[in-house]
Amino acid sequence: MRANYLFTSESVAEGHPDKVCDRISDEIVDLVYREATKTGVNPWTVRIACETLATTNRVVIAGEVRLPPSLMKKDKDGNDVINPSKFKAAARRAIKDIGYEQDGFHWKKARIDVLLHSQSADIAQGVDNAADQQGDEGAGDQGIMFGYACRETPDLMPAPIYYSHRILQLLAAARKKGDGDVAKLGPDAKSQVTVRYVDGKPSEVASIVLSTQHLDESWDSKKVRSVVEPYIVEALGDLKIASDCKWYINPTGKFVIGGPDGDAGLTGRKIIVDTYGGAAPHGGGAFSGKDTTKVDRSAAYAARYLAKNVVAAGLSDRCTIQLSYAIGVAQPLSIYVDLHGTGKGVSEDQVEAAIRKNMDLSPTGIRRHLDLNKPIYAKTSAYGHFGRKAGRDGSFSWERTDLVKALKEAVKLREAA
Repeated sequence: MRANYLFTSESVAEGHPDKVCDRISDEIVDLVYREATKTGVNPWTVRIACETLATTNRVVIAGEVRLPPSLMKKDKDGNDVINPSKFKAAARRAIKDIGYEQDGFHWKKARIDVLLHSQSADIAQGVDNAADQQGDEGAGDQGIMFGYACRETPDLMPAPIYYSHRILQLLAAARKKGDGDVAKLGPDAKSQVTVRYVDGKPSEVASIVLSTQHLDESWDSKKVRSVVEPYIVEALGDLKIASDCKWYINPTGKFVIGGPDGDAGLTGRKIIVDTYGGAAPHGGGAFSGKDTTKVDRSAAYAARYLAKNVVAAGLSDRCTIQLSYAIGVAQPLSIYVDLHGTGKGVSEDQVEAAIRKNMDLSPTGIRRHLDLNKPIYAKTSAYGHFGRKAGRDGSFSWERTDLVKALKEAVKLREAA
């Protein structure tokens, strides 16, 4: 690994067109889990894979589902069909909360089409009854998932993506408070932070890019910088801004037309923003809009949970974990650990064995261990799925470090053997 280098990551705000779609898709996931619990339907039976498209005053929600009866209705022939009303209401609430009340995209005026349909029976049979484990769920798809953790930030995340997220989170919170000029910022924004590493550690910020929508058409780049710079400085905290740091704030000048009115959005197009900002591999699958039988989501959460606990346990300074699955098969086909040469007297083989001993990585095991059958996903849809605080409502349970002691003990037992 290089000792001295520059590395860059970007983030996008909740009002970015793709993030609007991620938010709506995850609101739909939460709605289905919430309705299941409310109406006495077993949340383990919930199935949803929801995609959203957004453009000028238009939202299309599509995908496949297995729904509680409270989200269904009878058609004119007496058949059970999906009732779109609650799905539309959930989408409108999400758009309103993000802050879109513009002529080209308005929470109340946008047309919303719900094109959800029943889950494929071919997929359902493999998920409901795992080929390798009787009475257990099979993986909802094949694929590879990665988890990563490092010591660069308090939340064990890579510094560039961590600070890119923080800039936009602070700006969004200030915008929604509605005080002064910052209230004239729009919901759509992008940030990008380049960090200079010295001896393999974050040393200073070498460049900052921020493009943010603003509602006052008279503003230019200079005005926008005067509004946002204090929040950027606050977000970077103790990380030094280099004396020759390059600032690019709204480099094109004016940014008034934004969100889905300025550019179409689609669920799942910001997967590197969702994870590690390019500092670690990504398996390729999106998270938002999927229930947790889909290992794209649940196994990526499990891999982050395990990697974070390995680093938090002091077993290494960096850790990458890969899991792989086959559709309809419960147990992962492989578990791969890379400590990047930072292991503290332990090998990758020892860590892999400790992981296998302490966590069932079938979809059922992951959902049970991390308690994932809950309406906790809308808040994951912006500012990253990782590096967040575990919530009392069960959200971000994969950010807990409650496996530290067990991993340490498992490694010691293997050493003794």
